[in-house]
Amino acid sequence: MRERIVRPFDYYALLFFATAFAGWLWEVLLYLITAHTFVNRGVYKGPYLPIYGIGCVILILLLHRLRKHPMAVFALSCVLCTTLEYFSGMWLEWKWGVRWWDYSGHLCNVNGHVCLTSSVAFGLGGALLICVIQPVFNKYYHRLTIKMRIALCIIFTLIFIADAAHSAMLPNTGEYIIEEHITTARPCIFRSNHLI
Repeated sequence: MRERIVRPFDYYALLFFATAFAGWLWEVLLYLITAHTFVNRGVYKGPYLPIYGIGCVILILLLHRLRKHPMAVFALSCVLCTTLEYFSGMWLEWKWGVRWWDYSGHLCNVNGHVCLTSSVAFGLGGALLICVIQPVFNKYYHRLTIKMRIALCIIFTLIFIADAAHSAMLPNTGEYIIEEHITTARPCIFRSNHLI
């Protein structure tokens, strides 16, 4: 029987912040390419999209043992991330009464919150995360001292909590943020749209 890998809290915290930032960067770059403008995507004001961080932590927790089975990782990532996107979209709409994304015009969509293209993109991203990115993250994580990891966690957490408190009252809803401001010219694959 394989031994269970137990990682410290700071591992998952730093993974969360790293991938939330990577998700923000991904969407900023997509808007630069498709809309030719800088857009700070998401509900928060800071450079992170927490749903990417949450999704990546969930995938690492559940799928890291399947690293040598990329097709299984792909399929399970499709299901897990699509479920997360669906319920996140519903919650955001319920909480603020607006849609930050809408896939209604896309193939195989469910209530406009998810679609086939985004599900496939999630599967590819999950396979990339588990099979390629996590080993690289592990290498850099272990190069940091414990004190450095704890300091980074405290700093990032305090900034995130302050931003979350502010954004709970005044969410980011500027131009290109909520669905009514989004042009329909951008293809679905470029709109992973993750906001919370």
